[in-house]
Amino acid sequence: MKSFIGTYECKIDDKGRLKVPSSLINQMENFDDKAFVVKRSVFQPCLEVYPMNAWDKLMGKINKLNRFIKKNADFIRMFTAGVKTVELDNAGRLQISKDLVHFANLQKDTVITSAGELFEIWDKEAYEKVISTNEADFASLAEDVMGSLDEE
Repeated sequence: MKSFIGTYECKIDDKGRLKVPSSLINQMENFDDKAFVVKRSVFQPCLEVYPMNAWDKLMGKINKLNRFIKKNADFIRMFTAGVKTVELDNAGRLQISKDLVHFANLQKDTVITSAGELFEIWDKEAYEKVISTNEADFASLAEDVMGSLDEE
């Protein structure tokens, strides 16, 4: 499985065009996808950007949900709300729609950070708040999440 690597400080203009750093553009080219999917994050005030193949894999799981169960239909509606496809323009920018800019409260200064097979777009100030946890809290989280994984 391919993964994105790195954290980048970027700028977004008043029209929602996000300048993507060249090193991230090079990584995007490794995914064999011209189009990417941008969506609201479920747990944080940021955006998630999926290569199309990763998005299709995720939607394959979601499409197996029984839509005649109300909570499933509600989840699918909320999960896919505001979803957009985007492509890099000739200037290496992603066009982020106004509703998604508003959801993530993106100001001029933004951060793009890798998150495995996807990357996230954050307002810089919000990102700094989220990652400014103390070492003991992060150590406890790491133990809870990763401590029981079996080594392959």
